[in-house]
Amino acid sequence: MADNRGVAYVGKGKVEVQDIDYPTFELQDGPGVNPANVGRKLPHAAILRVVSTNICGSDQHMVRGRTTAPEGLILGHEITGEVIETGPGVEFIKEGDLVSVPFNIACGRCRNCKEGNTGVCEHVNPDRPGSAYGYVDMGGWVGGQAEYALVPYADWNLLKFPDKEQAMEKILDLTMLSDIFPTGFHGAATAGVRAGSTVYVAGAGPVGLAAAYSAMLLGASVVFVGDLIPERLEQAKSFGCEPIDVSKGDPKDQIQEVLGVPEVDAAVDAVGFEARGHGSHSGEEAPATVLNSIMDVTRAAGKLGIPGLYVTGDPGAADEAAKQGSLSIRIGLGWAKSHSFTTGQCPVMRYHQGLMQMILHDRAQIAKAVNATVISLDDAPQGYKDFDSGVAKKFVLNPHGLIRS
Repeated sequence: MADNRGVAYVGKGKVEVQDIDYPTFELQDGPGVNPANVGRKLPHAAILRVVSTNICGSDQHMVRGRTTAPEGLILGHEITGEVIETGPGVEFIKEGDLVSVPFNIACGRCRNCKEGNTGVCEHVNPDRPGSAYGYVDMGGWVGGQAEYALVPYADWNLLKFPDKEQAMEKILDLTMLSDIFPTGFHGAATAGVRAGSTVYVAGAGPVGLAAAYSAMLLGASVVFVGDLIPERLEQAKSFGCEPIDVSKGDPKDQIQEVLGVPEVDAAVDAVGFEARGHGSHSGEEAPATVLNSIMDVTRAAGKLGIPGLYVTGDPGAADEAAKQGSLSIRIGLGWAKSHSFTTGQCPVMRYHQGLMQMILHDRAQIAKAVNATVISLDDAPQGYKDFDSGVAKKFVLNPHGLIRS
């Protein structure tokens, strides 16, 4: 049996690379594993040699101690790999296939999966619909920031790349298919972005940059990106966005300077529950700020895409309501303006096939847009620290050294 190593959350602000169990076709007990999932047989699963696996802003929420994630949880839900073994129930995926793994785990059998709502599969998390690898309260499926990873329902979940050699040449773009490219695209699409739209994206982290890039793919005329960190705003500007420094005040004032009106057609929240205030309050955490802001700047009858993460339990929140996920949002404003809201996990399968084709045929260069930066698995702890400092990089882990620098 091969050895395995993975990135573990070991306490607030800390991760470390540990020796971990090699995957088997049965879900074992461990940190964060739902008791009802322990011993679950997985004849439909595949074991992957991980080619690339990315650090996500969602991981950072756990590492900062802002969730109820247990110590010892193996992190990582953005996985691309080579199939090295399949269970007896796998029919179409074969050993040697190079594949992308949607971050949401889905069975392909329940009503939600059949309707394309794979982010809220009913059969993979005993507590509630929706699951993901290496994430708190998501059923306890082991994370993929590791050398080897297990993917259940492999025939359903895995996206096979048509040509391995071509895929490896574009691996930095293709690794974004597991999460942030579809998630950013979902944010823009559900905000109703189309040819000529004016768009505001709150947050210039990797998901925000992916949403801004996706808005351009969808034909937006102007894409504003708001953030507090100059380096991230420069990254947004590098591919044609209009940067908005929210430390300088209300986004709508800066929008008006460009458009002549203080509103846009569509807006995306790519920040989530650790949002900070604007202007003179930019140093203060104010979790409802972005939600209220995007309602304020979006025209009447506009749409809001909200891929930014919100949680039901936040032990580090500033007040008791926020600790339960209750925020003071101006729902009356959204109602008065007839806004449409779309929240929740991106259903990756809705988008990843088409986005893969755009990458393979040189219609999308998402890695450049998010400044993909390759590091080794052993460098993951430093990568988490650097990412937490606000650097404008998307860190891609290279567990087996298969990505050519």
